[in-house]
Formats: sequence, C-alpha cells, structure tokens
Amino acid sequence: MKLKGKKVLVTGADGFIGSHLTEHLVREGADVRAFVYYNSFNSWGWLDHAGDDIKSSIDVFSGDIRDPHGVKVAMKDCDVVMHLAALIAIPYSYHSPDTYVDTNVKGTLNVVQAARELGVERVVHTSTSEVYGTALFVPITEKHPLQGQSPYSASKIGADQMAASFHASFGTPVSIIRPFNTYGPRQSARAVIPTIITQIASGARAIKLGALHPTRDFNYVRDTVRGFVAVTECDAAVGQVVNIGSNFEVSIGDTAKMIADLMGRPVEFTSDEQRLRPAKSEVERLWADNSLAATLAGWTPEYGEKDGFRRGLQETIEWFSKKENLSRYKAGLYNI
Repeated sequence: MKLKGKKVLVTGADGFIGSHLTEHLVREGADVRAFVYYNSFNSWGWLDHAGDDIKSSIDVFSGDIRDPHGVKVAMKDCDVVMHLAALIAIPYSYHSPDTYVDTNVKGTLNVVQAARELGVERVVHTSTSEVYGTALFVPITEKHPLQGQSPYSASKIGADQMAASFHASFGTPVSIIRPFNTYGPRQSARAVIPTIITQIASGARAIKLGALHPTRDFNYVRDTVRGFVAVTECDAAVGQVVNIGSNFEVSIGDTAKMIADLMGRPVEFTSDEQRLRPAKSEVERLWADNSLAATLAGWTPEYGEKDGFRRGLQETIEWFSKKENLSRYKAGLYNI
C-alpha cells in the first residue's frame, strides 16, 4: 500500500506526534482528515501553528475519541486510519485512571469497531514502550512480556489487546506500532527532555527532575513519523506489533548533562519529590530492538546512536529556545 492519494484519518492530529505526522502526510500527497479534540475555543492544537499550505489542505474533524458515533462519522470514506489519540501523561494516570480507560481502551474500541463496519483498508494503532515495563531482557523485542507498571501503561496494554483482538476475531487489517520515547519540537513539558530544555532556556540554574538513573531509548519525532509511514505502507505488518526505537540506551542523568552541554549552561540537577514515580511503578530500563522494523518495513532511524541523539537534541533545543515557542511553556511549574 502507498499512502499517496489515499484518504487518511489521523486521530490525535492536534498533538505532538500527530501534528508532525499530519504535516508529513500532506507533503507526501495523502488526503488527510485530521481528528482533533473538540473544544469551545475551536483550537486545533499544534495544527493551529502549521503553515497555511498545511491548514488549507487538511479536512479537520472536531470530536471526542470516546464517542463511537463521532468516530464512525469521522472515519467515513477513509481508506486508512492512523490512531494516535490517547491520554499519555503517566503522573496524571495516577490521579485520574478512569479517564485513561475511557480514552485509551474504549477510544481504541471505537476506532477498530468503526473500521470493521466501514471496511477500512488499514488501521495503525499506536502503542508505547511503557507497556513493556522495566526490561526483563535487552534489547527489547516485540516478544517481551507486557507489564502494567502504571495505570497509563495498563490502559495501553488493554488498548493494544483490543486492537489485536479485532484482527484475530474479524480480520480487521490492524498493525500496532510501538514507538519508544519520542522527543522533539512541540512536545509537552510533562516529558523529561522539554522539561530540561525549558528550565535551562528560561534561565534556571537548579534544574528540577525526577529520577536520574532510569534509562530510555529516545526516538526523534522525524524518525517516529517515518516509522508510522513505513508500518502503514507495509502489507506484511498487518497483524504485527512493530517497535520503533533508536536501539540506543541512555540514562536520564546523562541526557540532562548532554542537553546542558549543548546549551552551554552551567547547571545543577536536583531531585524534586513530586516528580518521582512510585518505586514499583518506575520503568527502570528501556532499550529497543528495532530489527523487525528494518526487516519487515525497511525502517531504520536517521537519528540513531549517540551522534544522532545529539543532532536530534540540538534541533529540539533550537526550536524550544525561540522566544515564541518558549513562551508557550510554564517552565517553572511541574506539568503533571
């Protein structure tokens, strides 16, 4: 399958990854319908800041992924669905777990049910590396056990299984893409890399963070977007789970030092109690095996290894450091 000329519904198009994906699809010649979260301000999230060429090319649908009727209306006449709409903040899932079940599990049910009824050609459901929990072996393959160490990860496991069950039960053409820790321009400051950059860019010298010892496999947003396209266009990926990761493991502490070095600022890192996860909920280690993505879909990261990570961080720093972008963030406040 090639996406050029296809009618593609992107749920969560107003968000961090979704807005980048929407822009990329438009530029690649897809006919994009952007599903954004309804609000009375008529805001399209990050798509409000897209170029006029993008905004004039997309069909925006405002709705709620929890509403099955609205989801089905949005999906009408679409060939492909890329489902990214979800609640993703781990700390907020401790506070309001019920909303994660409604949005992530039931929202995914609404998507695959509508896709089944409408005969959609391809559904790509977005998972997360958090479903693996702390690595039992590394690098983490798609066969790694799933461990719900937070209400968020548990809801995403439920969503993944719902999507997979529709492929097994009804032959719904579902692929599951499992990105590891995506970062880049537009990311919420609830994530660690924007948290570090915005504090330093705002002039702070004592940078407040949570745990510094856990490791992550960070994936630059451009690579993640390319992964979505590769998995969607790959017929052999139907019925499969595919990791999208850089195959490079780095600690939060070393990431923070790298950012400070790139920004040329002398800073100290301090542990802020409210930013720490409950001990048994912290995912201590993530490191992606991305070999299936390469062999199945021909995807490999362009920002892999340490040098690629530094390039991705530099591009991210440059975006956040612009006054008009930094002003959208409340760097001094903890973003749950």
